[in-house]
Amino acid sequence: MATVIKETYSRTSEERSLVLWLDEVGIDDIPVVGGKNASLGEMIQRLVPKGINVPIGFATTAYAYRYFIQSAGLEEKLRKLLSDLDVDNVKNLRERGKKARSLLIHTPFPPELRDAIAQAYADLCKRYNADTDVAVRSSATAEDLPDASFAGQQETYLNVTTTEGVLAACHKCFASLFTDRAISYRHIKGFDHFSIALAVGVQKMVRSDLASSGVMFTIETETGFKDAALITAAYGLGENVVQGTVNPDEYYVFKPTLKTGFRPIIDKKLGSKELKMVYDDGSKFTKNVPVDPEEKNKFAITDDEILQLARWACLIEDHYSQVSGVYTPMDIEWAKDGITNELFVVQARPETVQSQKTQNVLRSYRLLGKDAQRENVSASSRPRVPVSLVTGRAVGSAISQGRVRVILDVSKIDQFQPGEVLVTDRTDPDWEPIMKKASAIITNSGGRTCHAAIIARELGVPAIVGCGNATEILKTGQEVTVSCAEGEEGRVYPGLLPFEVEEVALENLPRTRTQILMNVGNPQEAFSLSSIPNDGVGLARTEFIIANHIQTHPMALIQYDQIEDEFVKEKIAEITALYEDKPQYFVDKLAQGIGRIAAAFYPKPVIVRMSDFKSNEYANLLGGRQFEPKEENPMLGWRGAARYYDEGYREGFALECQAIKRVRDEMGLTNIIPMIPFCRTPDEGRLVLAEMAKNGLQQGRSQAKPGKDLQVYVMCELPNNVIMAEEFAEIFDGFSIGSNDLTQLTLGLDRDSALVARLFDERSQGVKRMVKMAIAAAKKHNRKIGICGQAPSDYPEFAQFLVEQGIDSISLNPDSVLKTMLEVAKVENSQ
Repeated sequence: MATVIKETYSRTSEERSLVLWLDEVGIDDIPVVGGKNASLGEMIQRLVPKGINVPIGFATTAYAYRYFIQSAGLEEKLRKLLSDLDVDNVKNLRERGKKARSLLIHTPFPPELRDAIAQAYADLCKRYNADTDVAVRSSATAEDLPDASFAGQQETYLNVTTTEGVLAACHKCFASLFTDRAISYRHIKGFDHFSIALAVGVQKMVRSDLASSGVMFTIETETGFKDAALITAAYGLGENVVQGTVNPDEYYVFKPTLKTGFRPIIDKKLGSKELKMVYDDGSKFTKNVPVDPEEKNKFAITDDEILQLARWACLIEDHYSQVSGVYTPMDIEWAKDGITNELFVVQARPETVQSQKTQNVLRSYRLLGKDAQRENVSASSRPRVPVSLVTGRAVGSAISQGRVRVILDVSKIDQFQPGEVLVTDRTDPDWEPIMKKASAIITNSGGRTCHAAIIARELGVPAIVGCGNATEILKTGQEVTVSCAEGEEGRVYPGLLPFEVEEVALENLPRTRTQILMNVGNPQEAFSLSSIPNDGVGLARTEFIIANHIQTHPMALIQYDQIEDEFVKEKIAEITALYEDKPQYFVDKLAQGIGRIAAAFYPKPVIVRMSDFKSNEYANLLGGRQFEPKEENPMLGWRGAARYYDEGYREGFALECQAIKRVRDEMGLTNIIPMIPFCRTPDEGRLVLAEMAKNGLQQGRSQAKPGKDLQVYVMCELPNNVIMAEEFAEIFDGFSIGSNDLTQLTLGLDRDSALVARLFDERSQGVKRMVKMAIAAAKKHNRKIGICGQAPSDYPEFAQFLVEQGIDSISLNPDSVLKTMLEVAKVENSQ
């Protein structure tokens, strides 16, 4: 029961309580017990019955804090102390904060408050054991709000035992309302220091020191993509993940198909997880110890646990959205008990950055000289940018630049100048007074859910976390460009490189009869690209995933024991260290890459082109030279469909099919449409379809399960594809015109040759006649036909020609989508 003391003015009994048990409070009680405790109580009451585990505990109330302040006459002293506060003056801020905390710490608790906390802890010990271990967490009455998280502003103490230990921790939590970072944060957010009270949550510890813990968001933290849950995990107690002391594992789960029973883990990244926080037997509550090397090279939780956490995340998000009446993405802390092996949710609060953004304007950053992956631009002719100095996890999608300031200790933050790039090992809330002045933030450690990442998002400052060696490579005074605009990997370049920012108003954009699709290669960019108005993906290139994420020739994985080059064999062993079954590495990585693109645009169609490397490009993959022939003209040689049923690559193609099958059957992403490139004859098409069927990809055209049956498209990029289009239409479900190869083979030139580059023009009459014939043949047989080549991205008049011919869809490079959409709308309106 609540402990109540008498008071001269009228309040309800709950408001006059010094202590309340968590199962006595709910989300409406933020003014009574603070955001953190109110949320825990809400989950215990509403979500534990639905299967979510939440540790029990009790909370001191806001009234208890105010009673402490008023009974000792502290408010007048604090007001006087803070009367000349200047949060922009680091020295002034430190002095005022230190004196305020000292004042609270050296003022004893009133006897009634001591007794109430001691009794509640004694009752908790009766449920477990004497001197049970608890977490003691600050919970302010202005925290975990939709527009201000107050994350980490006050203190938390883990593995606290004994009555005196709990009382001391509660006292320090009260004092932490006046940490330097809390004072500064309240000032920035416009909160009055004396309108906020501090409650304290005392909660049974989950023994994650013997297992793992982490954070999960029900929204993608960088792009605001709503359908993915991000889960991070590391060994030991969760403070290391929150504070950014370690680089955790990261997992993405696709929520819509998860809710219908599938297992859509669309991405898994292994973190370094160098340290873990465990219980300390000495004078301190906890300590950090190194993680065993074998453990570091494993994921901290299993796939089943990832999916369980994601299901809980969905339940929590749905509940809070229902309570608030608006979509409410959540920021959740979880822990696994190493004794019982049970998972628990230990905190949940509204996400405070992406949920507050409006999508009326699409803002995109582009580093000039960094060309998109365009198939008709040879590698030798692409503009160059310097090699990046360091890389890490990108936070945000902006580009910024400035002079580096390396600071290794928070005591030196007064050296920082506004507009500099802050480079440090990691940040905690004590760094916030200067983080708001930085043009960018770079840290050695931390993941997407660490303190530096959360605050950078809230401040709108681009950041790169988990770089490893940034403080060693970057030097104070050095000019750098910090790019978070190239996917999940953030890059720091030397010098002040030119970049552009484009803003497009999304209101009143025309919707066209002709479908506007996108060409997507990099899965890490898919979430952000999906915010551009579109009708799906017309070309998802598996080559990007294979070259950049898999890096290894599939046959080298299948015949790993027969690899002759020992250096190559060792390199493959290093890359596939998590896999005894080497081919499974290829399937997993390809499925995750394809799955991420399919999820980003779900349920819109995503046309995935099976691998279309040439033999010389395959040879450049790890182990590739042993399995590839040397051809005089690879462009016209052993590529595309010809490989898939050939003994030299059939087993490799089987791995590609397994990846597609996993995305459709296990992840539930049935919007995937595989497409066969460079298919020379209808007979070859039949051979490929038979090979796919052997590997579980049976083409189906029945209407028994609309949307579930497998369609297979073919590239229309050879003159014979056009000449025999009607025969190809009897075999495949649709066409996609590859204008780059079709132009090359119609005009008889090598598109990679600079000597004849001037003759390459998709707008030539011969090419346009080919395109016109292909569209007419597809229409005659009621087959879908689109285009995924470069031409409509570069030439508005070519897009106009396609619309006039009645093409079903135009797939464009992302930076051309809006411009071409407007052109297409003009043509359609004039018809």
